[in-house]
Amino acid sequence: MLLIETEVATPGWDAAVDWSALASRACTAALAETPHAGLDRAGYSVEVAVRLADDAEVRTLNAQYRGKDQPTNVLSFPMVQPDLIQTLGNSDDGEVLLGDIILAYETVAAEAAAKGIDTPAHATHLIAHGLLHLLGYDHGDDAAAAHMEGLETAALARLGLADPYL
Repeated sequence: MLLIETEVATPGWDAAVDWSALASRACTAALAETPHAGLDRAGYSVEVAVRLADDAEVRTLNAQYRGKDQPTNVLSFPMVQPDLIQTLGNSDDGEVLLGDIILAYETVAAEAAAKGIDTPAHATHLIAHGLLHLLGYDHGDDAAAAHMEGLETAALARLGLADPYL
């Protein structure tokens, strides 16, 4: 079973949006596009934490963990090595922490405005993107980026959202 714990940690994120439901849909849609699609129906809990933060918090984390002293739209912190994801069913306690996804409000809102889309739609894309990182996907070279973008596009299409790369 896939459990998504969502925390709105800073003002700015629209209180009228059900961010927990949005994060759950984004993660489930992204997961469905991968060979790990069965994790949402597993007999154990697979947990993902989604934190909706601000640029200051993300900048601090980005500097600390990636050596980049600037905010970014989304950070992902996997807790399971990609080559061990298939063995998650061997967990002794019935739950696995897949990792954390953190979004920066000001950056996400500015990117959404520049793209002419609403912030929740852009956040959905970034959470799906972050979930793929937790599963070991990356965009370090052109081939990997194209593959990951294809998965993101398919996940968003499942949710009725447009291709973010057009």
